[in-house]
Amino acid sequence: MTTTAPAPHRARVIDTLLVGAQVALPNIAAGLIQRRGPVMGVADRLHLDRHAIRRMQRLRARHGTGMLRLRVPGRPMALVMSQEDVGRVLVDAPEPFSPASMEKRAALAHFQPHGVLISRETRPERRHFNESVLDTHRPVHRLADSIAAVVSDEAARLNSAADAAGQLSWQDFGTHWWRIVRRVVLGEHAADDQLLTTQLETLRRRGNWAYLAPRAEGTRKRFAERLGEHLDRAEPGSVAGLVANEPAGPETDRYGQVPHWLFAFDAAGMVTYRALALLAAHPEQARTARDEARGDGSGVPQHLPFLRASVLDSTRLWPTTPMLLRETTTETEWQGRTLPSGTTVLIYTPFFHRDERTLSYANRFAPDIWLDGTSRENPALVPFSDGPARCPGENLVLLVASMLLGHLLTTRDYRPLDEHRLDPNRPMPATLDAFGLRFAPA
Repeated sequence: MTTTAPAPHRARVIDTLLVGAQVALPNIAAGLIQRRGPVMGVADRLHLDRHAIRRMQRLRARHGTGMLRLRVPGRPMALVMSQEDVGRVLVDAPEPFSPASMEKRAALAHFQPHGVLISRETRPERRHFNESVLDTHRPVHRLADSIAAVVSDEAARLNSAADAAGQLSWQDFGTHWWRIVRRVVLGEHAADDQLLTTQLETLRRRGNWAYLAPRAEGTRKRFAERLGEHLDRAEPGSVAGLVANEPAGPETDRYGQVPHWLFAFDAAGMVTYRALALLAAHPEQARTARDEARGDGSGVPQHLPFLRASVLDSTRLWPTTPMLLRETTTETEWQGRTLPSGTTVLIYTPFFHRDERTLSYANRFAPDIWLDGTSRENPALVPFSDGPARCPGENLVLLVASMLLGHLLTTRDYRPLDEHRLDPNRPMPATLDAFGLRFAPA
Protein backbone atom coordinates (compact mmCIF):
# COMPACT_ATOMS: atom_id res chain seq x y z
CA MET A 1 0.00 0.00 0.00
CA THR A 2 1.43 3.38 -1.03
CA THR A 3 1.00 6.41 1.21
CA THR A 4 1.42 10.01 0.13
CA ALA A 5 3.55 12.28 2.28
CA PRO A 6 1.72 15.35 3.61
CA ALA A 7 2.42 18.77 2.17
CA PRO A 8 4.65 21.25 4.07
CA HIS A 9 3.05 23.44 6.72
CA ARG A 10 0.99 26.17 5.09
CA ALA A 11 1.28 29.79 6.10
CA ARG A 12 -1.83 31.80 6.82
CA VAL A 13 -3.04 34.14 4.11
CA ILE A 14 -2.02 37.13 6.24
CA ASP A 15 1.46 35.64 6.72
CA THR A 16 1.87 35.24 2.96
CA LEU A 17 0.77 38.82 2.38
CA LEU A 18 3.19 40.13 4.98
CA VAL A 19 6.07 38.12 3.51
CA GLY A 20 5.22 39.62 0.14
CA ALA A 21 4.99 43.16 1.51
CA GLN A 22 7.97 43.15 3.89
CA VAL A 23 10.38 40.59 2.42
CA ALA A 24 9.82 40.17 -1.31
CA LEU A 25 8.50 43.56 -2.43
CA PRO A 26 11.28 45.78 -0.98
CA ASN A 27 13.94 43.58 -2.58
CA ILE A 28 12.16 43.51 -5.91
CA ALA A 29 11.69 47.28 -5.79
CA ALA A 30 15.39 47.80 -5.05
CA GLY A 31 16.25 45.80 -8.17
CA LEU A 32 17.33 42.17 -7.97
CA ILE A 33 19.34 42.34 -11.20
CA GLN A 34 20.24 46.05 -11.46
CA ARG A 35 20.14 48.00 -8.22
CA ARG A 36 17.98 51.15 -8.23
CA GLY A 37 19.89 53.85 -6.35
CA PRO A 38 16.93 55.98 -5.19
CA VAL A 39 15.06 52.92 -3.86
CA MET A 40 18.18 51.74 -2.02
CA GLY A 41 18.35 55.14 -0.33
CA VAL A 42 14.73 54.86 0.80
CA ALA A 43 15.30 51.30 2.01
CA ASP A 44 18.27 52.51 4.04
CA ARG A 45 16.36 55.36 5.67
CA LEU A 46 13.33 53.16 6.49
CA HIS A 47 15.41 50.16 7.68
CA LEU A 48 13.41 47.86 5.42
CA ASP A 49 15.74 44.87 5.80
CA ARG A 50 15.36 45.03 9.56
CA HIS A 51 11.59 44.79 9.19
CA ALA A 52 11.98 41.85 6.78
CA ILE A 53 14.24 39.97 9.19
CA ARG A 54 11.80 40.53 12.05
CA ARG A 55 8.93 39.27 9.89
CA MET A 56 10.85 36.06 9.25
CA GLN A 57 11.58 35.71 12.96
CA ARG A 58 7.88 36.00 13.75
CA LEU A 59 7.08 33.36 11.14
CA ARG A 60 9.58 30.99 12.71
CA ALA A 61 8.13 31.61 16.16
CA ARG A 62 4.64 30.79 14.89
CA HIS A 63 5.33 27.93 12.46
CA GLY A 64 8.63 26.46 13.59
CA THR A 65 11.66 25.66 11.46
CA GLY A 66 10.10 23.32 8.89
CA MET A 67 9.71 24.35 5.25
CA LEU A 68 6.73 26.72 5.06
CA ARG A 69 4.34 26.67 2.07
CA LEU A 70 3.17 30.15 1.10
CA ARG A 71 -0.34 30.70 -0.27
CA VAL A 72 0.58 32.10 -3.67
CA PRO A 73 -2.20 31.62 -6.26
CA GLY A 74 -1.16 29.49 -9.22
CA ARG A 75 2.45 29.06 -8.11
CA PRO A 76 3.63 26.58 -5.42
CA MET A 77 6.15 28.38 -3.25
CA ALA A 78 7.94 27.34 -0.07
CA LEU A 79 10.01 29.36 2.38
CA VAL A 80 13.09 27.84 4.02
CA MET A 81 13.05 28.45 7.76
CA SER A 82 16.09 26.58 9.17
CA GLN A 83 19.82 26.84 8.56
CA GLU A 84 20.05 23.07 8.13
CA ASP A 85 17.49 23.18 5.33
CA VAL A 86 19.45 25.96 3.61
CA GLY A 87 22.43 23.66 3.41
CA ARG A 88 20.40 20.71 2.16
CA VAL A 89 18.59 22.66 -0.55
CA LEU A 90 21.79 24.21 -1.90
CA VAL A 91 23.74 20.95 -1.84
CA ASP A 92 20.95 19.12 -3.69
CA ALA A 93 21.38 21.13 -6.90
CA PRO A 94 20.65 20.89 -9.74
CA GLU A 95 18.45 17.89 -8.87
CA PRO A 96 15.93 18.13 -7.35
CA PHE A 97 16.53 21.81 -6.48
CA SER A 98 17.45 23.54 -9.72
CA PRO A 99 19.00 27.04 -9.69
CA ALA A 100 17.29 27.63 -13.06
CA SER A 101 13.97 28.70 -11.54
CA MET A 102 11.26 30.17 -13.74
CA GLU A 103 11.72 33.63 -12.23
CA LYS A 104 15.49 33.56 -12.64
CA ARG A 105 15.32 32.32 -16.23
CA ALA A 106 12.95 35.14 -17.12
CA ALA A 107 15.16 37.78 -15.48
CA LEU A 108 18.59 36.69 -16.70
CA ALA A 109 17.46 35.80 -20.21
CA HIS A 110 17.32 39.54 -20.97
CA PHE A 111 21.12 39.65 -21.19
CA GLN A 112 22.54 36.12 -20.80
CA PRO A 113 20.09 33.55 -22.18
CA HIS A 114 22.81 30.89 -22.33
CA GLY A 115 24.42 31.58 -18.96
CA VAL A 116 25.27 28.55 -16.83
CA LEU A 117 23.06 29.64 -13.94
CA ILE A 118 19.86 29.28 -15.96
CA SER A 119 20.96 26.29 -18.04
CA ARG A 120 19.57 22.81 -17.55
CA GLU A 121 20.58 20.09 -20.04
CA THR A 122 23.74 22.01 -21.01
CA ARG A 123 24.61 22.96 -17.45
CA PRO A 124 27.45 20.43 -16.80
CA GLU A 125 29.32 21.47 -19.94
CA ARG A 126 28.94 25.18 -19.24
CA ARG A 127 29.75 24.82 -15.56
CA HIS A 128 32.99 23.01 -16.40
CA PHE A 129 33.97 25.83 -18.79
CA ASN A 130 33.21 28.50 -16.19
CA GLU A 131 35.24 26.75 -13.51
CA SER A 132 38.19 26.18 -15.87
CA VAL A 133 38.44 29.78 -17.07
CA LEU A 134 37.74 31.39 -13.69
CA ASP A 135 40.08 29.05 -11.78
CA THR A 136 37.27 28.30 -9.37
CA HIS A 137 39.33 26.01 -7.15
CA ARG A 138 42.45 28.22 -6.96
CA PRO A 139 42.54 31.05 -4.40
CA VAL A 140 44.99 33.02 -6.55
CA HIS A 141 44.05 33.09 -10.24
CA ARG A 142 46.71 32.22 -12.82
CA LEU A 143 46.45 35.80 -14.15
CA ALA A 144 47.23 37.28 -10.73
CA ASP A 145 50.29 39.21 -11.95
CA SER A 146 48.42 41.05 -14.71
CA ILE A 147 45.40 41.55 -12.45
CA ALA A 148 47.63 43.07 -9.77
CA ALA A 149 49.06 45.55 -12.28
CA VAL A 150 45.57 46.62 -13.38
CA VAL A 151 44.33 47.03 -9.82
CA SER A 152 47.42 49.01 -8.78
CA ASP A 153 47.03 51.38 -11.72
CA GLU A 154 43.31 51.97 -11.16
CA ALA A 155 43.77 52.38 -7.40
CA ALA A 156 46.27 55.18 -8.08
CA ARG A 157 43.81 56.83 -10.47
CA LEU A 158 41.02 56.49 -7.90
CA ASN A 159 43.16 58.03 -5.17
CA SER A 160 43.97 60.96 -7.45
CA ALA A 161 40.28 61.48 -8.23
CA ALA A 162 39.44 61.41 -4.52
CA ASP A 163 42.22 63.89 -3.70
CA ALA A 164 41.01 66.26 -6.40
CA ALA A 165 37.39 66.06 -5.26
CA GLY A 166 38.21 66.09 -1.56
CA GLN A 167 36.17 62.96 -1.10
CA LEU A 168 35.67 59.43 -2.37
CA SER A 169 32.13 58.88 -3.63
CA TRP A 170 30.40 55.87 -5.10
CA GLN A 171 30.37 57.56 -8.50
CA ASP A 172 34.18 57.72 -8.63
CA PHE A 173 34.62 54.31 -7.06
CA GLY A 174 32.16 52.73 -9.49
CA THR A 175 33.85 54.34 -12.49
CA HIS A 176 37.24 52.90 -11.63
CA TRP A 177 35.82 49.58 -10.46
CA TRP A 178 34.26 49.08 -13.87
CA ARG A 179 37.55 50.01 -15.56
CA ILE A 180 39.21 47.27 -13.50
CA VAL A 181 36.51 44.79 -14.48
CA ARG A 182 36.72 45.56 -18.20
CA ARG A 183 40.52 45.46 -18.20
CA VAL A 184 40.70 42.20 -16.23
CA VAL A 185 37.95 40.40 -18.13
CA LEU A 186 38.25 41.86 -21.64
CA GLY A 187 41.67 43.47 -21.87
CA GLU A 188 43.20 46.93 -22.19
CA HIS A 189 41.25 47.89 -25.32
CA ALA A 190 38.05 47.68 -23.27
CA ALA A 191 39.24 49.95 -20.45
CA ASP A 192 37.30 53.00 -21.62
CA ASP A 193 34.34 51.20 -23.16
CA GLN A 194 31.69 52.71 -20.91
CA LEU A 195 29.10 52.12 -23.64
CA LEU A 196 29.42 48.35 -23.16
CA THR A 197 28.71 48.75 -19.44
CA THR A 198 25.80 51.08 -20.15
CA GLN A 199 24.27 48.60 -22.60
CA LEU A 200 24.56 45.84 -20.00
CA GLU A 201 22.94 48.05 -17.37
CA THR A 202 20.06 48.80 -19.75
CA LEU A 203 19.46 45.08 -20.27
CA ARG A 204 19.75 44.38 -16.55
CA ARG A 205 17.13 47.01 -15.79
CA ARG A 206 14.78 45.05 -18.02
CA GLY A 207 15.87 41.95 -16.16
CA ASN A 208 14.49 43.51 -12.98
CA TRP A 209 11.03 43.06 -14.54
CA ALA A 210 11.71 39.43 -15.55
CA TYR A 211 8.81 38.15 -17.70
CA LEU A 212 6.84 41.42 -17.30
CA ALA A 213 9.14 43.31 -19.69
CA PRO A 214 9.60 42.53 -23.40
CA ARG A 215 13.08 41.60 -24.53
CA ALA A 216 15.14 44.47 -25.95
CA GLU A 217 16.50 42.34 -28.77
CA GLY A 218 18.11 45.25 -30.57
CA THR A 219 20.06 46.36 -27.50
CA ARG A 220 21.04 42.78 -26.69
CA LYS A 221 22.31 42.24 -30.23
CA ARG A 222 24.39 45.43 -30.11
CA PHE A 223 25.73 44.49 -26.69
CA ALA A 224 26.64 40.97 -27.88
CA GLU A 225 28.41 42.36 -30.95
CA ARG A 226 30.38 44.88 -28.90
CA LEU A 227 31.29 42.25 -26.32
CA GLY A 228 32.27 39.87 -29.11
CA GLU A 229 34.71 42.42 -30.57
CA HIS A 230 36.58 42.54 -27.26
CA LEU A 231 36.53 38.77 -26.83
CA ASP A 232 37.73 38.22 -30.40
CA ARG A 233 40.93 40.11 -29.56
CA ALA A 234 41.66 37.54 -26.83
CA GLU A 235 44.24 39.85 -25.27
CA PRO A 236 47.04 38.02 -23.44
CA GLY A 237 46.82 38.55 -19.68
CA SER A 238 43.03 38.96 -19.77
CA VAL A 239 40.28 36.48 -19.01
CA ALA A 240 39.23 36.90 -22.65
CA GLY A 241 42.50 35.27 -23.64
CA LEU A 242 41.60 32.24 -21.55
CA VAL A 243 38.10 32.13 -23.03
CA ALA A 244 39.60 31.79 -26.50
CA ASN A 245 42.02 29.03 -25.54
CA GLU A 246 39.94 26.92 -23.16
CA PRO A 247 38.56 23.70 -24.71
CA ALA A 248 34.78 23.76 -24.89
CA GLY A 249 31.95 21.55 -26.04
CA PRO A 250 29.51 22.41 -28.84
CA GLU A 251 26.83 23.66 -26.44
CA THR A 252 29.07 25.79 -24.22
CA ASP A 253 28.59 29.17 -25.94
CA ARG A 254 31.87 30.63 -24.72
CA TYR A 255 30.90 34.27 -25.24
CA GLY A 256 27.48 33.67 -23.72
CA GLN A 257 29.05 32.99 -20.33
CA VAL A 258 30.82 36.35 -20.07
CA PRO A 259 27.79 38.63 -19.39
CA HIS A 260 27.20 36.86 -16.09
CA TRP A 261 30.80 37.45 -15.03
CA LEU A 262 30.38 41.18 -15.70
CA PHE A 263 27.05 41.14 -13.85
CA ALA A 264 28.61 39.42 -10.83
CA PHE A 265 31.53 41.84 -10.75
CA ASP A 266 29.09 44.75 -10.45
CA ALA A 267 27.67 43.33 -7.22
CA ALA A 268 31.23 42.70 -6.06
CA GLY A 269 31.96 46.42 -6.41
CA MET A 270 29.22 47.27 -3.91
CA VAL A 271 30.51 44.61 -1.53
CA THR A 272 34.06 46.00 -1.77
CA TYR A 273 32.91 49.57 -1.17
CA ARG A 274 30.93 48.49 1.90
CA ALA A 275 33.98 46.57 3.13
CA LEU A 276 35.94 49.82 2.92
CA ALA A 277 33.26 51.45 5.08
CA LEU A 278 33.51 48.62 7.61
CA LEU A 279 37.28 48.87 7.85
CA ALA A 280 37.14 52.66 8.06
CA ALA A 281 34.82 52.31 11.05
CA HIS A 282 36.87 49.58 12.78
CA PRO A 283 40.44 50.86 13.41
CA GLU A 284 41.77 47.60 14.87
CA GLN A 285 40.66 45.51 11.90
CA ALA A 286 41.90 48.24 9.55
CA ARG A 287 45.40 47.96 11.07
CA THR A 288 45.35 44.20 10.55
CA ALA A 289 44.27 44.69 6.95
CA ARG A 290 47.00 47.28 6.30
CA ASP A 291 49.70 45.07 7.76
CA GLU A 292 48.55 42.19 5.58
CA ALA A 293 48.35 44.36 2.45
CA ARG A 294 51.94 45.56 2.90
CA GLY A 295 52.95 41.91 2.60
CA ASP A 296 56.48 40.64 2.43
CA GLY A 297 57.72 43.30 0.02
CA SER A 298 58.31 40.78 -2.75
CA GLY A 299 55.77 42.32 -5.09
CA VAL A 300 54.27 38.88 -5.71
CA PRO A 301 50.43 38.85 -5.55
CA GLN A 302 49.38 37.55 -2.15
CA HIS A 303 46.39 35.58 -0.95
CA LEU A 304 45.39 38.34 1.58
CA PRO A 305 43.12 36.14 3.73
CA PHE A 306 42.08 38.86 6.20
CA LEU A 307 41.08 41.28 3.47
CA ARG A 308 39.15 38.49 1.75
CA ALA A 309 37.45 37.72 5.05
CA SER A 310 36.49 41.38 5.35
CA VAL A 311 34.86 41.24 1.92
CA LEU A 312 33.08 38.01 2.84
CA ASP A 313 31.71 39.54 6.02
CA SER A 314 30.59 42.62 4.13
CA THR A 315 28.62 40.22 1.93
CA ARG A 316 27.23 38.41 4.96
CA LEU A 317 26.03 41.62 6.57
CA TRP A 318 24.54 43.03 3.36
CA PRO A 319 24.01 40.23 0.81
CA THR A 320 23.96 41.28 -2.82
CA THR A 321 21.67 38.30 -3.50
CA PRO A 322 19.25 38.47 -0.58
CA MET A 323 16.79 36.01 -2.14
CA LEU A 324 18.19 32.69 -3.34
CA LEU A 325 15.73 30.81 -5.53
CA ARG A 326 15.58 27.11 -6.35
CA GLU A 327 12.89 25.17 -8.19
CA THR A 328 11.97 21.54 -7.68
CA THR A 329 12.42 19.50 -10.84
CA THR A 330 10.20 16.65 -9.62
CA GLU A 331 7.80 15.89 -6.79
CA THR A 332 10.15 15.92 -3.82
CA GLU A 333 9.73 14.43 -0.38
CA TRP A 334 11.14 16.69 2.27
CA GLN A 335 11.15 15.83 5.97
CA GLY A 336 8.31 13.38 5.43
CA ARG A 337 6.30 15.93 3.45
CA THR A 338 5.85 16.54 -0.26
CA LEU A 339 6.86 19.50 -2.41
CA PRO A 340 5.14 19.47 -5.81
CA SER A 341 7.25 19.59 -8.96
CA GLY A 342 7.80 23.20 -10.00
CA THR A 343 7.80 24.57 -6.45
CA THR A 344 9.82 27.76 -6.05
CA VAL A 345 11.93 27.44 -2.89
CA LEU A 346 12.96 30.79 -1.39
CA ILE A 347 15.92 31.32 0.93
CA TYR A 348 15.99 34.81 2.41
CA THR A 349 19.67 35.06 3.31
CA PRO A 350 19.64 38.13 5.65
CA PHE A 351 17.36 36.18 8.01
CA PHE A 352 20.07 33.55 8.46
CA HIS A 353 23.09 35.86 8.25
CA ARG A 354 21.66 38.09 11.02
CA ASP A 355 20.13 35.36 13.21
CA GLU A 356 20.66 36.68 16.75
CA ARG A 357 19.24 33.45 18.16
CA THR A 358 22.16 31.36 16.94
CA LEU A 359 24.94 33.82 15.97
CA SER A 360 26.81 35.80 18.61
CA TYR A 361 28.28 37.93 15.82
CA ALA A 362 25.00 38.40 13.92
CA ASN A 363 25.05 42.20 13.82
CA ARG A 364 28.73 43.03 14.12
CA PHE A 365 31.68 43.08 11.76
CA ALA A 366 33.31 39.69 12.29
CA PRO A 367 35.88 38.86 9.57
CA ASP A 368 37.56 36.32 11.86
CA ILE A 369 34.68 33.85 11.45
CA TRP A 370 35.91 33.21 7.88
CA LEU A 371 39.41 32.42 9.12
CA ASP A 372 38.93 30.30 12.26
CA GLY A 373 36.37 27.81 10.93
CA THR A 374 33.35 29.39 12.66
CA SER A 375 31.56 30.12 9.39
CA ARG A 376 31.76 26.48 8.33
CA GLU A 377 29.67 25.49 11.35
CA ASN A 378 26.62 27.20 9.87
CA PRO A 379 25.43 25.95 6.45
CA ALA A 380 23.23 29.04 6.05
CA LEU A 381 26.15 31.49 5.80
CA VAL A 382 26.26 31.67 2.02
CA PRO A 383 27.72 34.97 0.76
CA PHE A 384 28.45 33.36 -2.63
CA SER A 385 25.70 30.74 -2.44
CA ASP A 386 26.83 27.13 -1.92
CA GLY A 387 26.73 23.64 -3.29
CA PRO A 388 27.11 22.75 -6.99
CA ALA A 389 25.69 26.16 -7.99
CA ARG A 390 28.11 28.16 -5.83
CA CYS A 391 29.49 31.17 -7.69
CA PRO A 392 32.36 29.87 -9.85
CA GLY A 393 34.01 33.30 -9.84
CA GLU A 394 34.19 33.66 -6.05
CA ASN A 395 37.97 33.42 -5.77
CA LEU A 396 38.55 35.74 -8.72
CA VAL A 397 36.21 38.33 -7.22
CA LEU A 398 37.86 38.05 -3.80
CA LEU A 399 41.29 38.41 -5.38
CA VAL A 400 40.38 41.65 -7.17
CA ALA A 401 38.44 43.07 -4.21
CA SER A 402 41.14 42.31 -1.63
CA MET A 403 43.88 43.74 -3.84
CA LEU A 404 41.97 46.98 -4.37
CA LEU A 405 41.16 47.36 -0.68
CA GLY A 406 44.80 46.72 0.16
CA HIS A 407 45.95 49.50 -2.16
CA LEU A 408 43.38 51.98 -0.84
CA LEU A 409 44.15 51.23 2.80
CA THR A 410 47.92 51.46 2.48
CA THR A 411 48.00 54.68 0.45
CA ARG A 412 45.27 56.73 2.17
CA ASP A 413 43.41 56.83 5.44
CA TYR A 414 39.85 56.92 4.15
CA ARG A 415 37.50 58.19 6.84
CA PRO A 416 33.71 58.09 6.60
CA LEU A 417 32.19 61.52 6.18
CA ASP A 418 29.11 60.35 8.08
CA GLU A 419 30.83 59.22 11.27
CA HIS A 420 27.69 57.84 12.89
CA ARG A 421 26.70 55.62 9.99
CA LEU A 422 28.73 52.61 11.13
CA ASP A 423 29.57 52.54 14.83
CA PRO A 424 31.72 49.62 16.01
CA ASN A 425 30.06 49.88 19.43
CA ARG A 426 26.56 49.40 18.02
CA PRO A 427 24.91 46.74 15.84
CA MET A 428 25.58 47.14 12.15
CA PRO A 429 22.48 48.42 10.33
CA ALA A 430 20.45 45.82 8.46
CA THR A 431 20.49 48.00 5.31
CA LEU A 432 23.47 49.95 4.00
CA ASP A 433 23.06 52.01 0.85
CA ALA A 434 26.44 51.78 -0.89
CA PHE A 435 25.48 54.60 -3.26
CA GLY A 436 25.29 57.04 -0.35
CA LEU A 437 28.66 56.24 1.28
CA ARG A 438 31.34 58.94 1.13
CA PHE A 439 34.88 59.04 2.51
CA ALA A 440 37.45 61.76 3.11
CA PRO A 441 40.98 60.87 1.94
CA ALA A 442 43.55 61.69 4.62
